[in-house]
Amino acid sequence: MTQGFLDIAGQRLEYRRTGARAASAPEIVLLHEGLGCVDMWRDFPDKLAEATGRGVFVYSRAGYGKSSPVPLPRPTGYMHREALDVLPRVLDTAGIKDCVLMGHSDGGSIALIYAGGVKDNRARGVVTMAAHVFNEKLCVDSIAAAGRAYRETDLRQRLARYHADVDNAFRGWNDVWLSDEFWRWNIEEYLPGVAVPVLAMQGLDDEYGTLRQVEAIVSQVKGRAEKLMLPQCKHSPHRDQPEATLEAIARFVKSL
Repeated sequence: MTQGFLDIAGQRLEYRRTGARAASAPEIVLLHEGLGCVDMWRDFPDKLAEATGRGVFVYSRAGYGKSSPVPLPRPTGYMHREALDVLPRVLDTAGIKDCVLMGHSDGGSIALIYAGGVKDNRARGVVTMAAHVFNEKLCVDSIAAAGRAYRETDLRQRLARYHADVDNAFRGWNDVWLSDEFWRWNIEEYLPGVAVPVLAMQGLDDEYGTLRQVEAIVSQVKGRAEKLMLPQCKHSPHRDQPEATLEAIARFVKSL
């Protein structure tokens, strides 16, 4: 395992690498959720490396974990910038020539935008967990509830264990999703450009998105697509159903 920081466009982004890298096998690149970071994946990257036999690279986007903070408020197109501008630079700087992109929530949306919008042939496949391709009332209601919990419970203290600037991390996510402009946020235009195989996973009890999200992904991407709906699972398949999640990903990666 190695870890450190990447200097990308004037920002320092923390990263961690685990597992065995092989020139003939694409590395798995993990893209975290809207409140995630390197440390919030916990031991999942190590288990993923063991289950797949692949190297796993994970980094914290600006505004999260130990990475540089970002100016607030975030623009509505912040995921587009992460996918089309920042992620290619991260792959360049980390020396990643072939990869499988695996994203959770915001990270899944970023993976889809990249695969559909960046034509550099590095992504060999995409795995999404609870990704969004458009906004929904269920999502907005849950994000508003998270805002209340941040103000009224110990949520801020719990998140502060993972983020150097916890207010920057939380406000950067919560405020933009609750803005009026974000109701028009939609990335479906990128789906027909996704020509690589896709595994779209979602919990049947996901409190941030309906099944319409997965249906939109698998029905609109150009490449081979499969969906996996997990019972007794909310917004985080890798935490709520870790064994089923690892098994599905390992099978998908092997098929590539």
